[in-house]
Amino acid sequence: MEAEISKQIAQLPTLSRQELLDMWQKLYRRAALPGIRRELMVRFIAYKIQENAYGGLKPSTRSELHRLARDLEKQATGTKTTIHPKIKSGTTILRKWRGQTYEVLVTESGYEFKGASFKSLSQIAGTITGTKWSGPLFFGLKKRNPIPGSADD
Repeated sequence: MEAEISKQIAQLPTLSRQELLDMWQKLYRRAALPGIRRELMVRFIAYKIQENAYGGLKPSTRSELHRLARDLEKQATGTKTTIHPKIKSGTTILRKWRGQTYEVLVTESGYEFKGASFKSLSQIAGTITGTKWSGPLFFGLKKRNPIPGSADD
């Protein structure tokens, strides 16, 4: 199956514009935008072939893309877009704080800490410190402006 898909994708650049338009119609069940560049059609069709064969984006990735699109629309009004890096499920985050090392496991649905599930790193940081913290900041995933004379390690 994989060899067949690779062969199909490799042939795309050799197809005529009309053949690409026909393939687009078949795969997307609608006509391509008028005037779309040939190179873009090839890339979109190649993606769709792979998506049909191997599956699409995970719901979490799709959700993040929608959030970014909304942020970009707001950017026209002067709002800043923030990109949240995705940490792969199975990753372990370590944080040494006040002489003790804390371990957090990244899961598909959030985080696991000491056998309990959490939706955010901020909840875990609050559990560890007893105060309100930015989880990404506490675990070193976000840079902060240094505060003179502060040391929490």
